[in-house]
Amino acid sequence: MRSFVNQSALFHAADDSLVAMRAAYSALCRHFTAPLPDGVQLEDHVLPVDGRHIPLRLYRPATTSPSAGWPCVLYLHGGGWILGDLDSYAVIAAPLALACAAAVLVVDYRLAPEHVFPAAFDDCLALWDRLRVDGLQLGINTTRVVVAGDSAGGNLAAALCLAVRGRAGPALCGQVLIYPVLAAVPTEPAASEHADAPLFGRHDMAYCLAQYAPDPATHADPRLAPLAAASLQGLPPAFIAVAEYDPLRDDGLCYARRLQRSGVATECYLAHGLLHGCLRFWQQGCQTARMYRALVVAMRRMLADHSSD
Repeated sequence: MRSFVNQSALFHAADDSLVAMRAAYSALCRHFTAPLPDGVQLEDHVLPVDGRHIPLRLYRPATTSPSAGWPCVLYLHGGGWILGDLDSYAVIAAPLALACAAAVLVVDYRLAPEHVFPAAFDDCLALWDRLRVDGLQLGINTTRVVVAGDSAGGNLAAALCLAVRGRAGPALCGQVLIYPVLAAVPTEPAASEHADAPLFGRHDMAYCLAQYAPDPATHADPRLAPLAAASLQGLPPAFIAVAEYDPLRDDGLCYARRLQRSGVATECYLAHGLLHGCLRFWQQGCQTARMYRALVVAMRRMLADHSSD
């Protein structure tokens, strides 16, 4: 983690502007991104929605598609709802295509503060609504889709599961939440114990929330704060990974306990010694690699075809 922090610290924004912040974040992401793995094919697409277009990136094994279509990981990237794009999470998403023998679909949802809540959520919901109908004509098996995301992406993934439960048609097979944001105010005691954690502290969370959801009246909306949902029954199986030294740690732990009490099959992975945002370090750090392998195992289990059981 010291190496991860030191490498990340090399990428300072030139000033306090959003343009500079995004440029620094993109440079940081490039630093940790390896070349596209052998055996993985990349395709860029767009989804037309209400007169605009949502950019998509599909990673899939460069082999013949299964007859029923590819099982799919719908990956929603992090970045505090204000940072990130299709390039930012290649280090995580691209290897998943091989590890899970699946298509991995990454969404370039609208960012704040240009587009405030619920814009990012609405984009993810619009994508799922189209994906479950025809697989976006990308050869995706709509009955075998897992939604996953880290940080703000974990927030969007959890919110999506809440929004679509009980709908007619194919249901999500699982949710993989990686150090997710699940409440407008991070849960204690981690919120105070790790308020000044390296790379992401409580003040960073407050800043991102103010950009994405400037209206406090929205802060108890389950589309923004899944922990505020009255019921978690009927949700898909969950894998929740949290980092020990993260002000958001107890968001994930609390959500996992509530899911379990609601009868939802839930695995909670507490990554000892790790920090928020560490997953992009998985190819260098043994503990982050262990967390990555654990979520891959969970995804493979969720995506497995149980039609013959």
